[in-house]
Amino acid sequence: MQQVRHFMLAVSMLFFVASSQAALPLQDGAGQALPSLSPMLKQVNPAVVNIATFSTQQQANNPLLNDPFFRHFFNIPDGRQSPRQAPKKRQQSAGSGVIINAADGIVMTNYHVIKGADEVQVSLEDGRSFTAEVKGADPELDIAIVQIKANNLVAVPLGNSSDLEVGDFVVAIGNPFGLGQTVTTGIVSALGRTGLGIEGYENFIQTDASINPGNSGGALVNLRGELVGINTAILAPSGGNVGIGFAIPVNMAKASMAQIVEHGEVKRGQLGIGIQDITPELREAFELENGQQGVLVTGVSEDSPAEESGVQAGDVIIAVDGEETSSAGQLRSQIGIKAIGEKVKLTVIRDGKKKKIDVKVGEPQQLTSVSGKLHTLLEGARFEDNPDGEGVVVAGLSPNSAAAYSGLRPGDIILGANRQRVKDIDSFKKALTHSKDSVLLHINRSGNSLYLVIR
Repeated sequence: MQQVRHFMLAVSMLFFVASSQAALPLQDGAGQALPSLSPMLKQVNPAVVNIATFSTQQQANNPLLNDPFFRHFFNIPDGRQSPRQAPKKRQQSAGSGVIINAADGIVMTNYHVIKGADEVQVSLEDGRSFTAEVKGADPELDIAIVQIKANNLVAVPLGNSSDLEVGDFVVAIGNPFGLGQTVTTGIVSALGRTGLGIEGYENFIQTDASINPGNSGGALVNLRGELVGINTAILAPSGGNVGIGFAIPVNMAKASMAQIVEHGEVKRGQLGIGIQDITPELREAFELENGQQGVLVTGVSEDSPAEESGVQAGDVIIAVDGEETSSAGQLRSQIGIKAIGEKVKLTVIRDGKKKKIDVKVGEPQQLTSVSGKLHTLLEGARFEDNPDGEGVVVAGLSPNSAAAYSGLRPGDIILGANRQRVKDIDSFKKALTHSKDSVLLHINRSGNSLYLVIR
């Protein structure tokens, strides 16, 4: 019984201590009270705006009014229904935006916020409202720029999204559900998210700061009040926020903004290469270190900037301008923000050695399609010399063969095997002697380039 009393006393003391600590302000590791976000938000909030868009839709004419018998019976004058008799329906939607340039009234938002709008209305925190002019958009990145004519505007300072790290605190500011300006906090949950199918160019910041419908186009800022992202999308399997939101990195957004402000549109250049992600099989076939990330160059266009700079099929790109590259989607986004004519420094692995290559971003229309794709060869496949040029053609393939299971298809043109150039059947056979447990093929399939490993 005495032990029970001691236990109850200990529980009571723990409850008292916990309750007392809960009442204290948050403290850092040195025991100092953590500052409030309020001073920072007072500086940033005026730069975040609400955006209302309006569009009109012509309502369908009543088919009875166009029927001659109906019109005669009800003594309706001849002639089809006039526009006044087919009223227009006015629609409205809400989103958010961020003032980037106070002097010129430049506001950045998402393209999907203003898409199809006949009128864009921008409302400020101080209650003022202005009709905005749409300056241009970048649909592939989901960025749009609108401009308002107003005095005494406040712009948010731009941060460097490349400096973000997982675990950094961030604040999302926007207009969820049309409620008005709302602030939520969280951390950077992940960086470089791609393959979500949300936009053409994806390199998202993932955050658990609550982002809801209406937050689109709003600000994601760090604790210094610097803009690091534009809130864009959420993963909501149940229809509500589950703590997985995505923002466009500000470095990508401001690159698009610069072109939109100057030209009214975004023109993206290319290097002239075909690329694919590194799989464990490819990592082993190219003798890369375990866990090595990068993007495999599957082909290089003739007369392209990449060819002129010496990029080769089989190179593994691991960085662009010193920033690591881990996926084809990320590489596409890294090149997508570069201006035509700008030079980029690629870090590649070739034959096990690192190499840096300077490549100038070229005009898209100057680039031809990349030829070559990756595949493999084994028994059950029949090959013939390519009558149209170098390489060998897969003339027949057993559907139950290992080659077929690995992805080889009839009509594929094999340009290389085991990193050896294939000109004809003889050179193909010679190249195959360099492999024991697997075969690495470089293939042209319908004008596309690919590598494939067969085991």
